[in-house]
Amino acid sequence: MSSEPVTRVSEILEQFGRPSADVAWLLCDRHPASRRAVTIVDEDLSFTHYTYGELGEASRRAAAVLAESGVRRGDRVATVMGKSVDLVAVVLGIWRLGAVYVPLFTAFAEDAIGSRLADAGAVVVVADEDQQTKVPPGAWTLIVAGTDSPEGLGSRLAKVSWRAIGSAPVGGDGALVHMFTSGTTGKPKGVVHPVRYAAGWQSYLEFGLGVGPDSVFWCGADPGWAYGLYTALVAPLSAGVPTTLLRGGFSAAATWTVMKSLAITDYTAAPTVYRGLRASGMEVPEGLALRALSSAGEPLTPEVNDWTREVLGLDVHDHYGQTELGMPVGFPHHPSLRRPVVAGAMGTALPGWQITVLGEDHDEPVDDGTTGRLAIVVADSPLMTFRGYVGGRGTDRFRADGAYFLTGDIASIDTTGLVRFSSRDDDVIIMAGYRIGPFDIESTLLQHPAVDEAAVVAAPDEVRGEVVEAFVVAAPGTEVGDELIEQLQQWVKNNYAAHAYPRRIHFVDTLPKTPSGKIQRAQLRQRRRDESGPSAGAL
Repeated sequence: MSSEPVTRVSEILEQFGRPSADVAWLLCDRHPASRRAVTIVDEDLSFTHYTYGELGEASRRAAAVLAESGVRRGDRVATVMGKSVDLVAVVLGIWRLGAVYVPLFTAFAEDAIGSRLADAGAVVVVADEDQQTKVPPGAWTLIVAGTDSPEGLGSRLAKVSWRAIGSAPVGGDGALVHMFTSGTTGKPKGVVHPVRYAAGWQSYLEFGLGVGPDSVFWCGADPGWAYGLYTALVAPLSAGVPTTLLRGGFSAAATWTVMKSLAITDYTAAPTVYRGLRASGMEVPEGLALRALSSAGEPLTPEVNDWTREVLGLDVHDHYGQTELGMPVGFPHHPSLRRPVVAGAMGTALPGWQITVLGEDHDEPVDDGTTGRLAIVVADSPLMTFRGYVGGRGTDRFRADGAYFLTGDIASIDTTGLVRFSSRDDDVIIMAGYRIGPFDIESTLLQHPAVDEAAVVAAPDEVRGEVVEAFVVAAPGTEVGDELIEQLQQWVKNNYAAHAYPRRIHFVDTLPKTPSGKIQRAQLRQRRRDESGPSAGAL
């Protein structure tokens, strides 16, 4: 098997793209039954290992229960479940039947769950016992996990006839997942991914994360979201690499304990997790086996790597992706592709992807180093499978007769292929003719010891059109007020740019975020439009 990137990407694509592609076989049945597949860490930090053979039986039982409930090939089946072996079994069971998986995050409220179930046309939803009350009545059957009632998943799994259950090949173009964008700027849009979309995630696991056969891998993201689903489950199960799921929410103590007790070598999580570890002040355990750290979901700000270099001797490699695409950009860990991590940069195009920057007012590539609209070169990106949202929405993101796909981000690419992120397209601040991206200002603010979190948005200004406005979560014990505002403004002037300092700073207890941890800047902009309070100070 070649490790040369182009050849290896082609090999993975061929496996997932062939007409006979069988998801359950690719992710489970082709591996030795005795090989460890997943480790579930309970909230008391005890853990249980499960083999591919055990997952095979559990997923056949789950498939049989779903089939009894009327699930057929192509049907949409959703889950509202925490990280557990039952979740893994149900997801694999869905794919055994050739059905389509609809992941739903357990932090969603009833309205969010109901609208997604309706939009996807779900026929069955499996929910944990503590989540069932959030599943509204509808045209779907509810199966409750974790209960001994006759109609509960546990009882039915024990009684069902499962040994004749095999798996249904659906082919590379068959539907794999029906999921939804985060909906930070409007109603979530439906995205249906084909089976061959998973090839991009196995490629990312190998080249972006550098995970190999000897790795002990842990992705801290929740499988209710794209990154967690594909990075914590699909990619490692396909590659035959043991993966780790920690039940419950994040805590620094639990994270360090799991890393130590399981000898985790490769770890990836959102930047907020690393900031949480840093802010906890806990002493790092001795004897950790860590050798690769990665992040995704939000831009990685420089203070994270300042800390990890000091306490772990490692850089966190930032990676960039989207629900629609997968992971096209990052600082790869693979030895043949590794390059030094550069603060404030996103990395380079990963194998299977080609990227460019288009002009602000024309759909043609710009010169190296020029800031513009980040785009995927469709014809030269074999891992790209996205062709539009459910219902035909979003086709305006394809430009120049489909040659390019706009990511919605503003960035630049230098002569070495290094991508530097500026902002989301709708987050750009235009002040007196200057185009200012919030990322650099946020990164600068986060390097100040008084700042725990920061978000920067555009605020209307009669003279300049727009000005920079910052929302800051102060570090515990920090005295906030006009003096600190002046300090932070001067800090940005001295450490970033004199013209780009925040004219207004507001101290807040928390920042609005999506359930996956992304800051909702649109809410902050709306808050400022709605309020009539003072222009600077505490909210």
